Amino acid sequence: MKYAFVFPGQGSQQVGMGLDLYQNFKAAKDVFDEVDDALNQNLFKLMTEGPANELTLTSNAQPAIMAVSMAVIKVLEKEFSVDLKSKLSYLAGHSLGEYTAACTSGVFSLSDTAKLLRKRGDAMQKAVPIGVGGMVAVLGLSHHDTDALIEACIEPNTICVAANDNAEGQVVLSGHLSVLEKIIETAPEFGAKKAVMLPVSAPFHSPLMKPAEILMAKALEKIESFEPQIPLISNFTAEISSSKDEIIKNLIKQITGRVRWRETTDFLNENGITDIIEIGPSNVLSNMIKRSYKDIFTASIGTPSQIEELVNNL
Repeated sequence: MKYAFVFPGQGSQQVGMGLDLYQNFKAAKDVFDEVDDALNQNLFKLMTEGPANELTLTSNAQPAIMAVSMAVIKVLEKEFSVDLKSKLSYLAGHSLGEYTAACTSGVFSLSDTAKLLRKRGDAMQKAVPIGVGGMVAVLGLSHHDTDALIEACIEPNTICVAANDNAEGQVVLSGHLSVLEKIIETAPEFGAKKAVMLPVSAPFHSPLMKPAEILMAKALEKIESFEPQIPLISNFTAEISSSKDEIIKNLIKQITGRVRWRETTDFLNENGITDIIEIGPSNVLSNMIKRSYKDIFTASIGTPSQIEELVNNL
């Protein structure tokens, strides 16, 4: 058996997440308390009580999702004495999930990861005025077909790119709203099953995020970092980032770069991974992987009972 842990990105948040972990495990409570202290905010109260529209704000959702994932990690390590370094072949995370992977690998401390994600969320939200950009999910087209769709719809002095290459037939485009609206109209002509605007207020993972990239470069270059203890696969390259400097360089490029998730899961498959476990408050990644790779076992772990089942299998 060869295991990989993967960590979800934005959109996985939901009111109530983490409460059962907090109530059942001291290690989880310690994680949520440390994140609250790092941010000087009662984020855990917002996570468990809402309101949902405040939790969904990029600057809150990013550290909140990370906190739930890291609570599971710390429960495994501290309450069940699981040596992740010996059990796991790879770590990977989708967008903000790559920061969680870096924290799990020991590159950043928990409090520094929370602070980085708060800065990242603020920077990404402020990079483009609301109403200028957005994101559209295109279903049923390959990444090659979506490139042709973009070329057919792009206008002078506008930007639109494939931001998330999630799986075969699931690509998210990011850019100016005028182009995205045209893509929604045109996508059926290219054979798309569906093209829908996503409920986000900014064009993430596109060149329009350049101001956020500049801010995060400064933040990441100042942060204390350590060499990874578990191999980490970069969103930007879909390959192993083998040193802390390489991880930081790719996290900076990730802000404007494509999330190469389809290629990341291809890498895991080609390198003999038998079990891909999603750690956090959702099953978005595990469901996506399950549809593409029938021979790989997938599971999502975010509750006390799911943790105990995973420990028994490990």
